[in-house]
Amino acid sequence: MTSGSAVVIGASGQIGRSAVRALARDGWEVRAASRRGGRDDSWPEEVRPVAVDREDDAALAGLIGDGCDVLLDCVAYGAAHAQQLTAWADRIGSAVVISSGSVYADGQGRGFATMGEPDGAPAYPLPLPESQPTVPPGDEDYCTRKAALEQALLAQGERLPVTLLRAGAIHGPYSPLPRELYFVKRVLDGRRVRVLAYGDSSFHPVHVDNLAELVRLAARRPGTRVLNAGDPQAPTVAGISAAVDAVMGAPRSEVVAVDGAPPSSGVGDTPWSGPHPIVYDMTAAERELGYRAVTTYEESLPETVRWLTDRVKGRNWWEVFPVLANVYPDERLFGYAAEDRWLAERGRQG
Repeated sequence: MTSGSAVVIGASGQIGRSAVRALARDGWEVRAASRRGGRDDSWPEEVRPVAVDREDDAALAGLIGDGCDVLLDCVAYGAAHAQQLTAWADRIGSAVVISSGSVYADGQGRGFATMGEPDGAPAYPLPLPESQPTVPPGDEDYCTRKAALEQALLAQGERLPVTLLRAGAIHGPYSPLPRELYFVKRVLDGRRVRVLAYGDSSFHPVHVDNLAELVRLAARRPGTRVLNAGDPQAPTVAGISAAVDAVMGAPRSEVVAVDGAPPSSGVGDTPWSGPHPIVYDMTAAERELGYRAVTTYEESLPETVRWLTDRVKGRNWWEVFPVLANVYPDERLFGYAAEDRWLAERGRQG
């Protein structure tokens, strides 16, 4: 006996791979849609891959067909994608849509998009609840477009029950933005010192399997809601560095703390770093869905490290991870020369 029919849009991505697996194992008949229609080796045989272009309205309508009990959209982005889904609301029992914690604004209106500005880093309440205001919807950037997506879907009310999952820093295999590479590559390159700005800060992660568990639970309990998506704990930057060392069997690196902001590009600025901690409140997901994480950051890290190590072996990291390179250029992530100069000025070696 099946749980019903499920359609997954963006099935070949980092989130989709895990979510398809979780839904199929929970008894759903899954149509796994991606641009190329590929199949992941971990999926049960009964999963049906389908080649669909997310931007092709006719193809998407054909994917939904006569209807589905639940639709998961891993790649929805902006008001236009919300309009696509609502156009077929009469054929969708309920939806689960991946949003982002980047929609939140602090008390001064600052958010992820203002982080590069002077005094632009948001200072959120700890922990950060779903009731926190969000940035205005719009087309200006990733954050405003996710906010536009959310508002357009929530406006449908009972016409389309939707669970919006505001994901933290997503991690795990197949990530296009693997923040752990900052530390993994340093171990591979024999770097023994970690210069860290804001080493005691946290950026709440969520492993893809925990995100998939939230998807599975939301599919079982349709409703209109917004929920944070995070791991059980939010490790510090220094804690992540030490955890990667341990997984890779390397001696624990010497941490040199930077007093305040990174002194220059390439010195102390990791993809996990920020002047203020970001920790999401997970009590609503626990209360409304009965959410219990299936893994922790530390438990999941060995698989991520193995995947990263295999991917970059003998290759240029920016060719393997172009999205990461676009966000964090080489001189910022691995500016060893600038790092060594800064350390040398303090009588240290990298």
